Amino acid sequence: MGKSRRTIPEELLLLALDPTTGTTAQPQSLDLGLAGAQLVELALAGRIAPDGDRIAVVVPRPTGDPTLDCALELLRRRGAPVRAVHWIGGPRLGLRQTYLSHLERCGMVHAVAGQMCGVLPTTRYQATETAISREIRSRLDSAIRTGVPPDPRTAALAALAHAVGLGKHLYPGNEGRSSRSRLRDLIRHDPMGGLVAHAVMDVQNGVAAQPRRSPATATATATARKPDRVTAAETGPGRIPMQPRRGSMARAVAH
Repeated sequence: MGKSRRTIPEELLLLALDPTTGTTAQPQSLDLGLAGAQLVELALAGRIAPDGDRIAVVVPRPTGDPTLDCALELLRRRGAPVRAVHWIGGPRLGLRQTYLSHLERCGMVHAVAGQMCGVLPTTRYQATETAISREIRSRLDSAIRTGVPPDPRTAALAALAHAVGLGKHLYPGNEGRSSRSRLRDLIRHDPMGGLVAHAVMDVQNGVAAQPRRSPATATATATARKPDRVTAAETGPGRIPMQPRRGSMARAVAH
């Protein structure tokens, strides 16, 4: 896979970057969204495919993108299809920083050092290629405004943007309510994007342990639960509780 085209994880991260503050909107759910966006990108590249609510590797050949190929290899090592919620809910430490660093190397953002509360060192990221961010946003706006079914990449990006809660960031206030509703509706235009987006919402709402019965059932469950209540995604070995992050004395990175 050549680097002439931006990947969906990169586009999702650029959408989440606030051009004024250099912070990322919805940082906790965004990490889940980036893991899900990798699945969508691998599916578009023909490397994986949905198998019910699971993800199966169909072509283990590398894509040429190191970050995507790492995810593909981890999926391949599973040996059997893995449930999307289990994959997305697993530990993905450093994934957001990996993509921020990549965008910096590509010249699309630049790092700005600072301090939090005058003590903790922080790094914020300002977009340098604002035309790229505007083009990504324009694609979403066009799909929302025209009602014309978008291409699979835009549909998947819209689904993930809704799943991680970027709707209020992109279309704030009462005047953005109809746009947020249409953004949510775009989830139906890409099966893989829809599967992954529902999995992201399931992990946030702590329902990853139950098999998905149908998209309608999952949507009703997600609506019934409080959106900011996150519980353990899974209690088996190798899983971590998906809980709100508290303060840390570690280096703070763009959130």
